[in-house]
Amino acid sequence: MEEIKWVVLGIAVAMYALIVLVPKKKVLFTTLASLSIVALAVLFPGRIFKLPQDLVVAEDIMQNRLFALEHCVFDGVINWNVMLIYLGSMILASLFIYSRVPARIADAIISRTSNTGLAMVLILVMAGVISIFVENVATVLVMAPVAMAMCKKLKIDPTLFMIGLAVMSNLEGCATLVGDPPSMIFAGYAGFNFNDFFIHSGKLSVFFVVQVGLIAGSVFFYLFFLKNGRNKIEVEKEKVFSWVPLILLCLMVAGLASMSFFQFRFPYMAGAFVLGLGLVGLLWFIIRVHSLRELKKVMKDLDWETLFFLIGIFIVVAGIESVGLLDDLAALLATLTKGSKFMGFILILAVSIVISGFVDNVPYILAMLPVADSLARSLGINGELYMFALLIGSCLGGNLTPFGASANVVAMGIVKKEGYPMGFGKWLKVGVPFTLITTAIASLVLWLIWA
Repeated sequence: MEEIKWVVLGIAVAMYALIVLVPKKKVLFTTLASLSIVALAVLFPGRIFKLPQDLVVAEDIMQNRLFALEHCVFDGVINWNVMLIYLGSMILASLFIYSRVPARIADAIISRTSNTGLAMVLILVMAGVISIFVENVATVLVMAPVAMAMCKKLKIDPTLFMIGLAVMSNLEGCATLVGDPPSMIFAGYAGFNFNDFFIHSGKLSVFFVVQVGLIAGSVFFYLFFLKNGRNKIEVEKEKVFSWVPLILLCLMVAGLASMSFFQFRFPYMAGAFVLGLGLVGLLWFIIRVHSLRELKKVMKDLDWETLFFLIGIFIVVAGIESVGLLDDLAALLATLTKGSKFMGFILILAVSIVISGFVDNVPYILAMLPVADSLARSLGINGELYMFALLIGSCLGGNLTPFGASANVVAMGIVKKEGYPMGFGKWLKVGVPFTLITTAIASLVLWLIWA
């Protein structure tokens, strides 16, 4: 068993190192690593993924290998409910952007606000609200034209505004089950439904903790933008293509919220529902647009890379967990905390912020959720406190550096294309104080509610 443990650890370390060094090839590295784990599971059935005793046929090695392969793909290793939710919500988000409804709402905010600084902050808040239901990169892409147009009319450097779009989107992305992959992964592990992000065990949950951070972030940016004056700017209102995608998004939220009250459920109920709405949206789009080229464009713009990245990460992390490496890490962290609940909380939070500032938070949170849960239970406390700290720290920590989140990279690319190259130092001037302020306030509220 020890030999397999070290082999799995070597595969995982190599994968993470390569993802950090060459992030553009992360799907290739996770695919190779996951295939290696599956190969080990098939060659040595029962040594990595523990198979149910009633499935193990001692005298039939080939049958055991087939059981191991089936287990890797279909039975518990990959969280297909999370995958279906992500795919369905990704389709709906793409259609929502195509509908031009977000741009129309932004135009209405600008035209009805006399204070330019306030209008800029409200645009950032709107970006955050959209990110509750739409992937962060998509939010930045749809709001960027509005931000750039405002900055051109005001004759100001748009870099701060674009940083604001990225960090506010990342902040709100963890507020609900469908906001971002880390939230979906967290929900899959903790068994949370849509409503649990609002109220769980009779207490205010992640959504309200994040909103405190949103308020702090809004004040932070208002002080930045106040100097831009109070002149009102006129905008030409965007023409809405259709309101149907917005209706489908509302149905998704209402459906996910109501599912927690259903007596009857099946394992992939939420995922099947969200994907079903996504397919309805695509059918509507085909009937409405009558253009194969436009349909191809919508499908091409979907974040397929993250979808396949998640599948690979699920397999690798399941392999790490099954050989006991995460239990070893939890034991080490328990030793470092010296039995202190508060020290454990700070440790999980601080490590999450720092690592997520430089490493993709999807593989990090997948690997660390069992560790945070195990650490909490070893200290005799509820797992939610540390798992919430992990979720908030890893999502908000992505705001720390310009490459801490995909939305940050996209924002930098947009301003560079417009002739405003953004250096590492310039991002840190905004990213560091924003991350520290929002995380500190959100963490304080989290501790007061859940400790």
